[in-house]
Amino acid sequence: MGKQVYSFHEGNQDMRELLGGKGANLAEMTRLGLPIPAGFTITTEACMAYLTNHKKWDAELQAEIDQHIEQLENETGKSFNSPHHLLLVSVRSGAKQSMPGMMDTILNLGLNDKTVESLATETNNPTFAYDCYRRLIQMYGNVVNGIPSYLFEDELSQVKKQQGIQNDTDMKASDWQLVIAIYKDLYHQQTERDFPQNPKEQLYGAIEAVFSSWNNERAKVYRQLNSIPNDLGTAVNIQEMVYGNSGNQSGTGVAFTRHPATGKPGIFGEYLINAQGEDVVAGIRTPKPVSDLAQAMPEIYQQFVSLAEKLEKHYKDMQDIEFTIENEKLFFLQTRNGKRTAKAAFQIAIDLVEEGIISKEEAVMQIEPKSVDKLLHPSFDQEAIDSAEILTNVGLPASPGAASGRIYFDAEMAKERAEAGEKVILFRQETSPEDINGMVVSEAIVTSRGGMTSHAAVVARGMGCCCVVGCQELDIDEKNKQVTIFDEVLIEGDEVSVDGTKGVIYRGKIPTVPSTSDDAFQKLMAWAKEISRLDVRMNAETINDIRMGLNFNPDGIGLVRTEHMFFAPERLREMRRFILSQHAYDQKAALDKILRYQIEDFKAIYQEMQSHPVVIRLLDPPFHEFLPAGNRDMQMVANQMNLTINQLQARIEELTEVNPMLGHRGCRLAISYPDLYKMQVEAIIRAAIKMKQSGVRVKPEIMIPLVGMKEELTRIKEDIMAHIENILIENKTYIAYSVGTMLEVPRACFIADELSEQADFFSFGTNDLTQMVYGFSRDDAGKFINHYLSQNILPFDPFQTIDRDGVGELVKIAVKKARQTNPNIKIGVCGELGGDPDSIAFFTEVGLDYVSCSPFRVPVAQLAAAQSTIQQTT
Repeated sequence: MGKQVYSFHEGNQDMRELLGGKGANLAEMTRLGLPIPAGFTITTEACMAYLTNHKKWDAELQAEIDQHIEQLENETGKSFNSPHHLLLVSVRSGAKQSMPGMMDTILNLGLNDKTVESLATETNNPTFAYDCYRRLIQMYGNVVNGIPSYLFEDELSQVKKQQGIQNDTDMKASDWQLVIAIYKDLYHQQTERDFPQNPKEQLYGAIEAVFSSWNNERAKVYRQLNSIPNDLGTAVNIQEMVYGNSGNQSGTGVAFTRHPATGKPGIFGEYLINAQGEDVVAGIRTPKPVSDLAQAMPEIYQQFVSLAEKLEKHYKDMQDIEFTIENEKLFFLQTRNGKRTAKAAFQIAIDLVEEGIISKEEAVMQIEPKSVDKLLHPSFDQEAIDSAEILTNVGLPASPGAASGRIYFDAEMAKERAEAGEKVILFRQETSPEDINGMVVSEAIVTSRGGMTSHAAVVARGMGCCCVVGCQELDIDEKNKQVTIFDEVLIEGDEVSVDGTKGVIYRGKIPTVPSTSDDAFQKLMAWAKEISRLDVRMNAETINDIRMGLNFNPDGIGLVRTEHMFFAPERLREMRRFILSQHAYDQKAALDKILRYQIEDFKAIYQEMQSHPVVIRLLDPPFHEFLPAGNRDMQMVANQMNLTINQLQARIEELTEVNPMLGHRGCRLAISYPDLYKMQVEAIIRAAIKMKQSGVRVKPEIMIPLVGMKEELTRIKEDIMAHIENILIENKTYIAYSVGTMLEVPRACFIADELSEQADFFSFGTNDLTQMVYGFSRDDAGKFINHYLSQNILPFDPFQTIDRDGVGELVKIAVKKARQTNPNIKIGVCGELGGDPDSIAFFTEVGLDYVSCSPFRVPVAQLAAAQSTIQQTT
């Protein structure tokens, strides 16, 4: 294997795949001359080699690590076990894509019973030295040996209680020595081994633990949620320790170059005096605003602001910076593109363009398409809010949105109740990475501790979950599953409402209203539409859905599902009459009534869409979906149809199919019942004629579903076009219309060249196409597909993201064949994959003309379409 370890001096920001995001950025900051503690990075390739080799240690890797430790000692003038110039290091994970809090970190590595005394003497600060040592034992015990952190915390709480101490910062050296003795006993009880005294042994154990943390449960859940591949691995960063807990002239903090919730320019963050970084992100102590440094350490603050601005301009994005101050000397420990709310993301992108830092294309590329959903968060109904009872309004608004649900106090119970169908609000003193399973299913997250950069805040913003942190008025008792607010006690299962935008918690359930987008959103989405080569339409047939979708400026409707129009009681009655009648007269009478309904349906759609294109799919489902089930419905329908129960049951049995999704449905119904499709196209054309008479010209696009043979399409198209021409002649008018088909049967993809001789357009129905390619029932696959995902049999759900190797190959074949015969044929997608960003990138690559998706996914698709266009042209 090649080189597996790189000094910070050897890397740069373009080496993220090898060095991980953290390692690449540390190398880049070193190259830029920023004050970075010295160190080196073990590559992601070394991690994957270790994991795939059954966690066996590579002798070559160990030799490289030893060599870089020696170089680090020479560079810093410090060494392990030195009585005068002691080297201690941090060991941190660092994947290619940021996974905050999901993997493991160990600080103060290298301390032991002997060197802690050397550190106490060298710094003339025994309290600091022993504090560092107890932190190492706790972190090492947890990360390397799996000892639960709460066992250490419980012991620390007992000591503080016995000594009458409130805060960690009030502990003395002798107090920490007592804690260390207790921690070492706990370590021995849990592992049956003594805490290791050899720094090299500590280091190798820590590296292996960080490698292994790539596959811990919370990391796997986070990767699945954020579509991060499982084969990337994590790098490991070994870095000289600097000490924010070395006294009142030291500190540590996290800061953003712009506000992560609003996007407002300016330094925003928090810090703690006399603390290490874990104290800030864990939320154990409540930090101060970083702006307070301007008074406490003005020179340090000005230096920090200057370097932070330099990093933002260099990376062309808002930065999330971890820093430490050691005896009034500033160090940067990390920078990365900061996690932000969707609202902030749009504002930051627009501002960076207007400040001349990035281009419009770069701004579009900065927005994560799936985050657009999060911008459309609901808010509470104002009238209901005015009369609602506030439980507390002192929390920090960490992640926007509004949600109601029942309180639960631990992640497992939250997950269990959410899976049972409840809306869940997770209440914790502070969250930790182990809570990820509960956080991801929660409508909102509330903590009594921590600040705007705590674990709960960062993860909630990334998930788009509303979150309120630092609610100090809440006394959250996780053990007894209750929360006390002044004199009031709420227990598990009580309902509350959480406003993550304002930081307020209310009693009971409060109704919500949809959110509205702001100017930054509108401006950036307009840029996306300018850039995109792919049109984005919406799947919609109800007036409410159409009006909602029109707010996002779609390029038309890509799928009107006409079967959804048949389920109103009066329409369903006539549809059943058509299906159940044995007489042509009764069938025609039923279709005549349905025709009148359908004309009004299509007029209403045309009125909303005006001249935008509208694809109308003719009736698709099998007849059994319109028939009754259950004794009560059977009797009612029998009475309506003047049938006996036995006659009705006989007809239902006649129509019942073993596998209806592969049965008598779609275009097959039109072969058996040609008048059904004639009725629908007559309604489509007569509605268009009426619109033309009112001054609105429409061009309906009529789609025939489930075609698998050229003869099916030819026969049906001839029948419906002849019927349309008779209507146009009767009305002495002309309507421009087109006739296409839905490609959802694999055979249709293979004969797309033949079908394109008859079709004016194609639209891939990816739901059915995926179902038929895999042999998975799309209605039942959910029962087992998660097992395939968890066991890495499937890398993703093919009903959510296109399977490029199977379904994608059929799409490629169909596009190529169709355009060989009909170069001008319009080809789109109207299945669920039309709203998935990864699938949209593929559809752009293969040269489709449009995608269509549900109205709320239109902005996601528009942004993804623009990004895929940019990627193809650069």
